[in-house]
Amino acid sequence: MNSCGMERKCAVEQKANHKPMTFTDRMRIAFRWVLDPVGAFLNRLGLVPNTLTLIGLAGNTAGAALLSQGKIVWGGLVILLMGPIDALDGTMARLRGEPTEFGAFVDSVTDRYSELVILGGLLFYYLHQGDALASTLVYLAAAGSVLVSYVKARAEGLGFEAKIGILTRLERYLVLVPGLLFNQPLLAISIIAVFANITALQRILHVRRQAHDQHKM
Repeated sequence: MNSCGMERKCAVEQKANHKPMTFTDRMRIAFRWVLDPVGAFLNRLGLVPNTLTLIGLAGNTAGAALLSQGKIVWGGLVILLMGPIDALDGTMARLRGEPTEFGAFVDSVTDRYSELVILGGLLFYYLHQGDALASTLVYLAAAGSVLVSYVKARAEGLGFEAKIGILTRLERYLVLVPGLLFNQPLLAISIIAVFANITALQRILHVRRQAHDQHKM
């Protein structure tokens, strides 16, 4: 993933704008010592970043298919394996010296697809089981996840910043995957259902403050 185009560019821009780095940004920088050599190796193999992005989407879709069949732990393992791929596409683009706006756009869109496909797999499973409560929680988790991303995109389109929040995509991933691996998907989904929507609200209020301050100027 590469929301700022390049990790280094991201850090420089945030410093210049006096904005604190997000947890996701810090994790990208912390693991560069691993990601850079792997990304360089993949570049030498002739792979392109967008290919890796699509491989990640295909892998997450396979994991979602396992979840839809009730194979929770196996689905979690597949989704876990796709995690590094999700980080490597941006690293490869940076090392090639060709991060593009379209590449970042494709990356962001496939991230949304991956997350919704995974939650869709769980929703299919719980609907098939006739579990109304679990199905509702998955729906709320999906709605919150979409709103977190939408609020950020809409805010940035209007010239505001909205990267704050307690449960961005990386945090949601770090909640969901352990829940799947330990066969406790409902616990993870419940946390996401609550805190993803809280995160969306945090961002809405953050944009409201910026708009209010701008109006006062």
